[in-house]
Amino acid sequence: MYKIVAIDLDGTLLNSCGIVTNETKKVLEEAMNRGIDIVIASGRPIDSIKTIAQEIKSKKYFIAGNGAVVYDIQKDKAIYEKYMSKAKVLEIIKLCEENSIIYNVYTDKTILTKALKYNVLYYHKENLKKQENEKTSISIVKNMYDYVKSMKEEKFLKITICEENKIIFNSIIKKIKKIKEIEVLDVLHMSKKTIKQGTEEITIQYHYAEISSSNVDKWNAIEFLMNEMNIKKDEVIAIGDNINDKKMIENAGIGIAMSGSTPNITQVADYITCGNNEEGVAKAIKKYMKNLE
Repeated sequence: MYKIVAIDLDGTLLNSCGIVTNETKKVLEEAMNRGIDIVIASGRPIDSIKTIAQEIKSKKYFIAGNGAVVYDIQKDKAIYEKYMSKAKVLEIIKLCEENSIIYNVYTDKTILTKALKYNVLYYHKENLKKQENEKTSISIVKNMYDYVKSMKEEKFLKITICEENKIIFNSIIKKIKKIKEIEVLDVLHMSKKTIKQGTEEITIQYHYAEISSSNVDKWNAIEFLMNEMNIKKDEVIAIGDNINDKKMIENAGIGIAMSGSTPNITQVADYITCGNNEEGVAKAIKKYMKNLE
């Protein structure tokens, strides 16, 4: 019997407009009623995931920052943490500034950015539909290096790199990969998000990478949960669409990729479901819940 379903958010549980459909919520609730824990496993910061966990009625755990944090929802605190050091964050910021590339710094509480562009613009637009206490915290910072250097007791989840030009993007990633004691997750295809502007839908596309501390990934965080809950990997289902989901998809008892996922993901998946705009998560869970009947 499956005990955990670990689900990525963007491109997976959320459709292209950032919504969990009612049908998907219904299927998730049915799974939880059968004793299956739904665990969001996302690259987002803690507060951004909290509101979605509440929306789908997940009550036990979620994973933030691509595996940097395991959060206990009932205790309202992190029970596993693997953050980036400030020294590494400053080293990467310096490199990004020298190469004039757009980047964002994710802490456990907020997203630090110099401008509302790319994925942060998407979160900003998402915030416009939310109550104040449900919004993803975004802080616009003019001088990022000095601001981060002056921060005290801050916990750094990851840094994201965004760039439309592939040559510029590849150049900076090559330089960043020379830095020691970090993980660089390079999305192998252009990220695409849909933003609603009144009645118009605007698509934004960009090359994208995520940088975290070494040995941070969603599967390591799931393994921590498995030990906490006395669960075997054969009792875990993992669903995702991108390179940061690869390890959990290839190591889980059942690894499920969304239709349209990067080829590195579909190659290691046990099953490919529909896309995030066709309720692929709901359809995959319904398929495997049949095995419990």
